[in-house]
Amino acid sequence: MPKFLLYPLIFLVALGTVAVGIVVMTLALLYPKLPSLDAVTDYRPKLPLRVYTTDHQLIGEFGEERRAMLKLTEVPLNMRHAILAAEDDRFYQHGAVDFQGVLRAMLADVFSHSAKEGASTITMQVARNFFLTNERTLTRKLSEVLLSYKIESNLTKDQILELYINQIYLGQRAYGFGAAAVVYYGKPLSQLTVAEMAMLAGLPKAPSRYNPIINPQRAALRQQYVLRRMHDLKYLNDADFTLALHKPGHASAYHANALTRADYVAEMVRQYMVQTYGDGVYSSGYSVITTLLKPDQDAAFRAVREGVLAYDQRHGYRGPEATLDLPSSGATIADFEESLGDLEIANELYPAVVESASEKEVSAYIKNVGPVILKDGALAFVHASLSPKTSADRRIKRGSLIRVLRNDKSGWVIVQYPKAEAALVSLDTHNGAIRALVGGFDFNRTKYNHVIQAYRQPGSSFKPFIYSAALEKGFTPFTLVDDSPIVIHDPNQNGGEAWEPHNYENEYLGPIRLRIGLAESKNMVAIRVLKAISPGYAQEYIKRFGFESNRQPAYLSMALGAGEATPLQMATAYAVFANGGFRVKPYFIDQILDSSGKPLSRTQPILAGEGAEQVIDPRNAFIMTSMMKDVIRMGTATRALSLGRQDLAGKTGTTNDHVDAWFCGFQPSLVAVAWVGFDKPASLGPQETGAQAALPIWMDYMGTALKTVPESEAIMPPGIEVVAIDPKTGQPSTASDHIDDYTYATAAQNN
Repeated sequence: MPKFLLYPLIFLVALGTVAVGIVVMTLALLYPKLPSLDAVTDYRPKLPLRVYTTDHQLIGEFGEERRAMLKLTEVPLNMRHAILAAEDDRFYQHGAVDFQGVLRAMLADVFSHSAKEGASTITMQVARNFFLTNERTLTRKLSEVLLSYKIESNLTKDQILELYINQIYLGQRAYGFGAAAVVYYGKPLSQLTVAEMAMLAGLPKAPSRYNPIINPQRAALRQQYVLRRMHDLKYLNDADFTLALHKPGHASAYHANALTRADYVAEMVRQYMVQTYGDGVYSSGYSVITTLLKPDQDAAFRAVREGVLAYDQRHGYRGPEATLDLPSSGATIADFEESLGDLEIANELYPAVVESASEKEVSAYIKNVGPVILKDGALAFVHASLSPKTSADRRIKRGSLIRVLRNDKSGWVIVQYPKAEAALVSLDTHNGAIRALVGGFDFNRTKYNHVIQAYRQPGSSFKPFIYSAALEKGFTPFTLVDDSPIVIHDPNQNGGEAWEPHNYENEYLGPIRLRIGLAESKNMVAIRVLKAISPGYAQEYIKRFGFESNRQPAYLSMALGAGEATPLQMATAYAVFANGGFRVKPYFIDQILDSSGKPLSRTQPILAGEGAEQVIDPRNAFIMTSMMKDVIRMGTATRALSLGRQDLAGKTGTTNDHVDAWFCGFQPSLVAVAWVGFDKPASLGPQETGAQAALPIWMDYMGTALKTVPESEAIMPPGIEVVAIDPKTGQPSTASDHIDDYTYATAAQNN
């Protein structure tokens, strides 16, 4: 061989030998420094705090990382195929490293004088995610290769793939495909379409770049690439491939609790867990089972939303929320989405931007939904705002920001984001378990939980406690009390200047039975009853129900509910009537489990009749229940008769100037309280009584909650006498028109 060829060849061989030696030496130095595989063989990821209903429906998740751990057998085959097609189609053939891909990447790095190219297999990604940084150096790459071989020598391919599926970061704080399915599509992985699975499989390459929420167009291109790869690899036949391309699905920023809306309870749990166990709860995998029932909670959520929207619509459309910038013509989907920006879907009220508007039709683009044409009933609420004669600030026109709600009957309808608030809470009367709780119209608007934080005047819904106290002082349901105007001059009785209260609509009946006074919510009767038994006695008596005496001043205005109470306090107090006189303690956590599912604690409630304190005479509870049944049968809450039940009792409540509206009611097994008002106290409107604003919410909820509960009547306790009386005089009567009523068997007949 000529010398001019021999010397270069020797040089190249020597250079290659040195290079191999350097690599071997580097590998020899790196291998002993490789980390132990304990992190993968004993995999313990940071698991968030999860909150569930008692029937195991997820309602909340708190933590830095969203996760939903899955076994490989729980991962749909199409999802596995999509991952392999996108990331490593030779995963089950190669031995940790795809040498062809690595060689290509290394050569590209050398010639570019940097480390830009990647050819990572799934095993290499597992190695990087568990042990290494994303530093782009040759040493890090060699460590990744060595670690990948170490992993493959200790784990099976299926075990490695399972780790990858659960650990890989996919954007939106979602780690693993199980969590990503919920975050992007609001449903478990098993329910995704092939197209949706392909979208998720395209995320590991660059979660931000291909995020379908932030970059929908770029994400769609990546999704199509994955689908083509699946088709090329024979994972999809022609028909399934074509269908997936034409039905790509739609990703959105779903909350973990999107399917069961119990944000306020989830937040109550979060606060309790942090106070009890510390900040470690966000990564320790605790599961908290609440006392909520999913059907009840869903019904409560819908009832509050519909009740507030109904109130809002009774008071007219205020006009568009804002005017958004749109091109003068030819707006694209991107233009619409950009104009809607970060506006949230609040309580299922979708933001939409108007493209064009006339008196008969509105063309709009709904965020995360697309274009719609709204007409006929969809425009009923805003018809006046479509007229050219309407003032500019109220007129709906191109660029107007509106809100729409999907109506089961007529599709999308235009509504508006309400200003009023409402709350509802229900308890099991036997043990105090909270079955449903909605602390406000929209948790994202305000975290203020009206059920437990809002001390509001209960109005006439407080009267049953005054009447209950009166029964202990010798009054009976048929005691006559004068329902005529009264003026209170004594400052010791009214806390100030002369007070001249009045009945609703200034209607007075003269002497009437106590039962009628409660049923028709006669203020003059309640005031005279309280005056007879004394405010001081009543203030002490109501403590039996759990009320704070310092929030119920001992003045005659107490008879009209001028003190303060929360909806939860009202529900707890009404439960005393429903369960025969026992005070049960409300609770919302049933049990707490650790990350392995082992119980850490479980609430042991004290039951009515089995350890709970008897705070009022069972005869008192029975008679008061019978009187509150008449509120529904013939009083201020007769619209509740439409529920078709005979075992319902309750009381409406309306405060001065219609600032607060209440309905508190129960069936022997369940008590519920509904409240409506403004956060900054203001009149709801002259006709917005408890019966008008709050009772419909209570009815909507109870109609669902009691659907499978058979009717039941309270058993009359010993010591009650049934008395035949004259309905006009309240005196004993044997006439044919007499009515029967109840009293204590030993009670003096103070009629």
